[in-house]
Amino acid sequence: MDNPEEDSLNLYEDEEIIEVIELNDTEQTAEDLAEELEDVDFSEAGNAGNAGNADDDGWEAEDEMESEQDDSELTFSKHTGSVFCVSLDPVSNSLAVTGGEDDRAFVWSVSDGDVLFECTGHKDSVTCAAFSCDSKLVVSADMSGLIKVWKVENKEEIWSFEVGDLEWLEWHPCAPVLLAGTADGNVWMWKIPSGECKTFQGPSCQATSGKILPDGKRAIVGYEDGSLRLWDLKQGNAVYVIKGHDGHQGALTSIACNKEGTLALTGSVDGQAKLFNTSTGKVLCSFSNENSEAKDSMQEQDSNSVESVGFCNVLPLVAVAYLDGTLAIYDMNSQSLRHRCKHEVGVVHLQWEEASAVIYTCNLAGVVTLWDARSGVMMSEYRGHSAEILDFVLNRDASVAVTAGGDHQAKVFCLQRPDR
Repeated sequence: MDNPEEDSLNLYEDEEIIEVIELNDTEQTAEDLAEELEDVDFSEAGNAGNAGNADDDGWEAEDEMESEQDDSELTFSKHTGSVFCVSLDPVSNSLAVTGGEDDRAFVWSVSDGDVLFECTGHKDSVTCAAFSCDSKLVVSADMSGLIKVWKVENKEEIWSFEVGDLEWLEWHPCAPVLLAGTADGNVWMWKIPSGECKTFQGPSCQATSGKILPDGKRAIVGYEDGSLRLWDLKQGNAVYVIKGHDGHQGALTSIACNKEGTLALTGSVDGQAKLFNTSTGKVLCSFSNENSEAKDSMQEQDSNSVESVGFCNVLPLVAVAYLDGTLAIYDMNSQSLRHRCKHEVGVVHLQWEEASAVIYTCNLAGVVTLWDARSGVMMSEYRGHSAEILDFVLNRDASVAVTAGGDHQAKVFCLQRPDR
């Protein structure tokens, strides 16, 4: 079998192969960051799940209540509008990049909040920002389609390009290559910093979501019409198309794949999540949030939109988060519902721990919640935002979460678990 990393990097014929960048073990690790924060007193944060009880007696002053509710270790307040996106550098987990409604993006230190540099020059809300696989580059992109790549070491812009209205953006998992989907249905791929480009033309509707598979050679792209295509990144052709009865009946909102890249899970505004084999394109099953209460109104149907999906790495489980506040845990073997975990408000995003069956969610009430997927029991909550959380990311060992909020703030939470 061919080496998947070598094949995936040879994206253009008649040119040199990009070397896969090896991570520098000497740089600061996620464990180092966790050790720095161990001295913090979490006696109050450990009871975050009961923090709401302060409202019951009504005696605390408003400012005291707010301070008691803030379980975060650090608040980043440089943005002057909603913070839409956040990403951690994958090598050391010591730097974050955030983008916001204020047309600004910042690269800053997770340990102290100091700004390393600002990604300047955007003319619309920055909705995508992320580090490359080796943490040497960072991309910032706004809604209008202006994409900028910066070299972290010298804080300089090294490449920019402008496309149509941007829907999503993702780095290749092992090379300095960017993939982006736009409102006209096109998917763009660039080699950075040369800017060599390929385009993948979809249907004449928005390319609403995308995911590069772990082999680095293929990408799944979902569209507004409910269809999805698996693209061969080297050849530039669609290997297969899933649409009609097998596809979704509404725009795709999220895509995830298992760590081997053999299975993919898609979510849509139609309230369905679909599991399929990435090699054959065969849909294996569909999951839906079928509550006992009838959904009579169109508004109730819309609230059933799937917002986020994900695979557990250690058990045959998948998670699906819905806008109505449901986090559903499904068993892939039996294709049945294991647990339905309820939030008071809509769930925005979910993420599994890398090496356990613990799942994290953020929601429209500004709360990060930890769930045990084996039992369906809520483990703890972390509060601090005064508006919805729009995005969040975990560090490598899930000891830290960094959130992006509608209250113009990003926050760093130290996640304490009894088994750590």
